[in-house]
Amino acid sequence: MLEIKNAIAAKIVEKLKELNPNVTMDVSEAAAMLEYPPDPKMGDLALPCFKMSKTMRMAPVKIAATIAEGFDLDVVERAEAVNGYFNIFLNAQKLSEKVVGEVLEKGDKYGAPTFGEGKTVVLDYSSPNVAKPFHIGHLGTTVIGHSLKMLHEFAGYKCVGINYLGDWGTQFGKLITAYRLWGSKDKIEEGGVDALVELYVRINNAITEDSTLADQARAEFRKLEEGDEENLKLWKWFIDISLEEYQKTYAQLNITFDSYKGESFYTDKMPAQVQKLRDMGLMKIDDGASIVDLEEYGMPPCLILKRDGSTLYPTRDIAAAVYRKQTYDFDKAIYVTSAGQSLHFAQWFKVVELMGYDWYDKLVHVPYGTVSINGEKLATRTGNVILLRDLFALAIEKVAGIMEEKNPNLEGKEKIAEQIGVGAVVFYYLSNNRIRDINFVMEDALSFDGNTGPYVQYTYARTCSVLSKSAGYDRDAALTITAPEEGELVKVLSRFEENVREAIDTYEPSVITRYILDVAGAYNRFYHNCSILGAENEAVKNTRLKLTEAAKTVLGNAFGLICLAKTEKV
Repeated sequence: MLEIKNAIAAKIVEKLKELNPNVTMDVSEAAAMLEYPPDPKMGDLALPCFKMSKTMRMAPVKIAATIAEGFDLDVVERAEAVNGYFNIFLNAQKLSEKVVGEVLEKGDKYGAPTFGEGKTVVLDYSSPNVAKPFHIGHLGTTVIGHSLKMLHEFAGYKCVGINYLGDWGTQFGKLITAYRLWGSKDKIEEGGVDALVELYVRINNAITEDSTLADQARAEFRKLEEGDEENLKLWKWFIDISLEEYQKTYAQLNITFDSYKGESFYTDKMPAQVQKLRDMGLMKIDDGASIVDLEEYGMPPCLILKRDGSTLYPTRDIAAAVYRKQTYDFDKAIYVTSAGQSLHFAQWFKVVELMGYDWYDKLVHVPYGTVSINGEKLATRTGNVILLRDLFALAIEKVAGIMEEKNPNLEGKEKIAEQIGVGAVVFYYLSNNRIRDINFVMEDALSFDGNTGPYVQYTYARTCSVLSKSAGYDRDAALTITAPEEGELVKVLSRFEENVREAIDTYEPSVITRYILDVAGAYNRFYHNCSILGAENEAVKNTRLKLTEAAKTVLGNAFGLICLAKTEKV
């Protein structure tokens, strides 16, 4: 559709310049002004002429009428002017020939922009705190981050996915203390990360009763920082146990990372950045702590060092950003974290700018809202969490029950139930605008009806079923468009690249989930109203099989951008 919009825009600019030779609008500006009307009766594309009215010193109605008069393009069926809008109706036959031909030719590359070629993006996402459970609160950063990685890769970027593990800090002093008081090797090896969580919750509860335990925990972490052999051994063991557990969840989501360098990796890289701040005169002492004053930028001071000289999150993040720029020479560095950290990122981004790093404007924070279940917030410290593995298990169990009722003899149903159950959770989450807070309702997520993951995965399976039941089709045969549902499906398929571009530009995966729902809706209307395998003649049957193949391809491409498995059977 982008190519068609540009052709229409070029013709519009040509007509406007005939009307007024001083018109400065170029083709890209005109193309950006074209809209998709909410009602098909208003056209397939429309140009509102109101903004042009002032610069052209002409009424919108006259501008629209002048553009419409004699407007002639091969793919345009007709054009008309209505109340200041220039409305364009596309020729369904010619549009279908172009779009379906392109989908079948490009396959898994259909809809992929190329503006990322030769560029590198670093994405920092997921990043759970080691020795704590992977709970539903981590779902946002994990699936939003990976979706953004897939979107950028689709557009040609070289992507580096970084899992910036929370593997350093006083919590490890607490955990080491708890392990020495109540833990054992056998218990931890048997219980894994759950046993570590029990110790963490127990030590936090105990500290409220006995404050000396907090001092003991701080002392243990200090020993860890100083390289105590025993504490380092325990710390590395805790990390290995945690990663083993996290990998199970990542495998279910089909997510891999290029780097697991956590906070601890940057311990020896922070002093150079702290010294640079000192040398530039950016850092000053405030109540014993070292800060960068950001008052003139409308922000609280950015804390660099505590009173005792120990580092903080901004110190580590600055050092990590410098390392990543030196290592990967990124064109963009994306950080996917909760909206609650927005001030933190704004502060240290500003500090990076003040330090003279000319790539400061390549740093991007992508915030997202909170998630709760039945309105209850989550807290690791008290043990009030919904583990992601438990949520996935529940979803898989419910889907398996539904499948047992509908298709008990389905081959490989355990794997399919997992794909649909996990997919339901992911799709439900990514269907929302990322900045919105979400209250997760399992019944809504797992429905096979409505705007859900199971519904779109079932639609994909339907396209596979139709194609498997056919004897194939003639790829070289001409298309024969005979029903309005066919043309409407093609129009939706034609908009894929535009949606990909919008999702990348706005860092918003929900653009893709909404588009998937549009494709599924258009295909299901076509499926129900147009006989495919029983079509009236071979030409129509061949066309409808091509349309089905095109819908399958576009759905499959879009699924890959949001961590959704392609289910060939349901």
